[in-house]
Amino acid sequence: MDPTDLVMTGSARGGRDAGRPDSQDEGGGREGRASAGSDGAAATFDVPEMDCPSCAGKVEQSVSKLDGIEDIDPRVASGRLTVTYDTGATTADDIEDRIKKAGYRVEGRSEATVSLSVPGMDCASCAGKVESALDRVDGIETHETRPTTGSVSVAYDERTVSPGDLVDAVESAGYEVTDAASPSGDTGGNSPGVSGEEGGRDSIWTSSRAVKTWVSGVFLAIGLAFEFFLPGSNAQVASALGTELLLADVLFLLAVATGGQAILRNGYYSARNLNLDIDFLMSVAIVGALLASLAFGEALYFEAATLAFLFSVAELLERYSMDRARNSLRELMDLSPDEATVKREGGTETVPVEAVEPGDVVVVRPGEKIPMDGAVEAGGSAVNQAPITGESVPVDKTVGDEVYAGSINEDGYLEIRVTAAASDNTLSRIVEMVEDAQSKKTEREQFVERFSAYYTPVVVAFAVVVTLGTPFVFGVGWPTAVVYGLTLLVLACPCAFVISTPVSVVSGITSAAKNGVLIKGGSHLEAMGAVDVVAFDKTGTLTSGELTVTDIVPLNGNSEAEVLRCARGLEERSEHPVGEAIVAAANSAGVDGRTVDDFESLTGKGVRATLDGTPHVAGKPGLFEELGFDLEHVHATTDGGVVTQSAQEICERNDCVDLLHGTVPELQSEGKTVILVGTADKLEGVIAVADEVRPEAERAVARLKELGVSRTVMLTGDNERTARAIAEQVGVDEYRAELLPEEKVDSVRELIDTSDDGGVAMIGDGINDAPALATATVGIAMGAAGTDTALETADIALMADDLAKLPYLYELANNANGVIRQNIWASLGIKALLAVAVPFGYVPIWLAVLAGDAGMTVGVTSNAMRLARLRPDGE
Repeated sequence: MDPTDLVMTGSARGGRDAGRPDSQDEGGGREGRASAGSDGAAATFDVPEMDCPSCAGKVEQSVSKLDGIEDIDPRVASGRLTVTYDTGATTADDIEDRIKKAGYRVEGRSEATVSLSVPGMDCASCAGKVESALDRVDGIETHETRPTTGSVSVAYDERTVSPGDLVDAVESAGYEVTDAASPSGDTGGNSPGVSGEEGGRDSIWTSSRAVKTWVSGVFLAIGLAFEFFLPGSNAQVASALGTELLLADVLFLLAVATGGQAILRNGYYSARNLNLDIDFLMSVAIVGALLASLAFGEALYFEAATLAFLFSVAELLERYSMDRARNSLRELMDLSPDEATVKREGGTETVPVEAVEPGDVVVVRPGEKIPMDGAVEAGGSAVNQAPITGESVPVDKTVGDEVYAGSINEDGYLEIRVTAAASDNTLSRIVEMVEDAQSKKTEREQFVERFSAYYTPVVVAFAVVVTLGTPFVFGVGWPTAVVYGLTLLVLACPCAFVISTPVSVVSGITSAAKNGVLIKGGSHLEAMGAVDVVAFDKTGTLTSGELTVTDIVPLNGNSEAEVLRCARGLEERSEHPVGEAIVAAANSAGVDGRTVDDFESLTGKGVRATLDGTPHVAGKPGLFEELGFDLEHVHATTDGGVVTQSAQEICERNDCVDLLHGTVPELQSEGKTVILVGTADKLEGVIAVADEVRPEAERAVARLKELGVSRTVMLTGDNERTARAIAEQVGVDEYRAELLPEEKVDSVRELIDTSDDGGVAMIGDGINDAPALATATVGIAMGAAGTDTALETADIALMADDLAKLPYLYELANNANGVIRQNIWASLGIKALLAVAVPFGYVPIWLAVLAGDAGMTVGVTSNAMRLARLRPDGE
């Protein structure tokens, strides 16, 4: 390769900006270039997963092992690596290879990604075998196993490996691939072993393995009957190597033969892939019991049969429990219909949703699910958006309103102009993000994986010590010592311990998604449950974000309608948000405008115009003071002699108000903007406009405090007076006003520094608050369903514009942390107690299987599924 023309294109996963080109060549990919000098060259590589100093150090150390490397410049911020090298000693391809050997991908020219559905891979040991099998395939860049969803994602080089090769590799580990799909959703139907999803959806309790397990149980039960209840009929039927085989022993062997087939088969694949996992350990235990029976002349066939039957039951229970967790994500995937009714050539046609393109018009009748994202083109209806936003009350939709795939048309007829393809709609993005979130390991998961790497070898070594030592220490016979060792082998696999965290994360994340909260990783779920400070943006978060007219005070004999009519005429041509709010209020009240001439905007003060031939002014109180109005002595319009609260005794008339020191300051103290309306010589009225506090804001703040948040803070760029009024109304502990965007960031940093190590959650709209959200321990965006930016940038997104979901999120995260701790310590503690008790003869082998393996797996999974029962307040 000529180093002066090195171009690398493609896509990579890893990091928030992975796959988003900084600059694009004609092929649409990023590019890196090497420029040659007289003695060397400098090559730049895109390494998007090199996103921390530690990552950069590993890459630098790996590349430096090459001869001819002159300078290495890793740039973590941009994910790029620049290497200066001697072209006579090394090449750009060699450098790329060293980067990959450090564990990082250079965006490759022929890289593809496929997702394999492997329903039988439902535990950590299963995933280990699959990973070992894939590691032996050349051309695989990265692979990621997800036992909680039964899927494997593989990035590979199309030049050297095909999807069929990947399927063969997984199946060589002993697991059937039931579906293979590219990221775009194209299935690899022609790949070997791909048979659709049916295989993965067979009933667990009627599957081939289940039938063999039940048959094994019958043989075991009959054997027990002859062994303990009908000893007189338990005659010798054969002999092997000088050892008698009684009828019960033969029945036990038949139980092993039927129930142990899958165990021994998986154990073979584990040995072949050099995996010290539960399948290998159980196979050793079963075979060891049979060999010990022959070697010591004391029958351990019952123990072997018990292991085969009970472990098969344990595996079925584990699959059932894991399927419960997987079903929560399948329910999300099944929300959107597979077909859509599209208007075409004067009629309608039902087609797969994949065939519908942006710009098409789909028809949705009452009771049907909306198949695509789009905008209402015709018709109107109440739409149940709960599957997407978690809103419990249907939302009325009319022409121009946005709708989401997966939501339900309640009672009207809708024609919808499609705005996004099926693979890019809001629901698809939610499912994709939930799947990605499940694959991101939390700190606890990483700790568990590190611990489990030592746990199994230590317990196996302990089993060897117990087997060899108990005959001398406790005086037991060798057959009993072997049983102790076999029992410890059963306890040597940390399956329940390993899945204790991911199954809890899956349950929490999918439960949140069903309730309109998108959590983009288990680490964010854990962090949210630990925060002790919650910072709120004001506009659009604690308030609605839209100005509305809150008060109208008519003066000098005018009515409210007359004041509003006059204000509408003045503000109709204004583009100021206050003017828009006044016009909207007039429209809602059915108040018409007036004939407007000579309109003039008085920047920073107000507006003036001629209405029906009479000059009028609207603006701040200061403008009217400049015009010479006496704001301390104004007559209010009364209703039946009722005097306004601001009536003053200094005036003989009882309807006199002091606008300057009474009405205006009172309204402003409530966080409202005050506008006066009048002619050149007489005031006609006062209008107050405000960004109203959300009705659920006060309850949300109070509920957070009830749940354990120690400090709530409002951050706003608004003025001190408005900030104080809003803060008092919603009940936050403190507020910080008149903040620029960078000052909000500084405030968040200060809150983190002064928090009790729990961290800070910042909630805003996810767009103009992006820097502050990124700085916080957890960034939360509101109303993200229709906002791509918020979905991409926030750690957590509240899909609906509903602040009431925030306490639910905090409670869910807090509960999830508790469940994870319970699962970890229970699974580890019970196994430790059982292991310690084994040498003393307190733990029979059946108890080790049921309590140490099956029981704990079912227990941690069931405990995790409790998170799905939590609902937002009022639902």
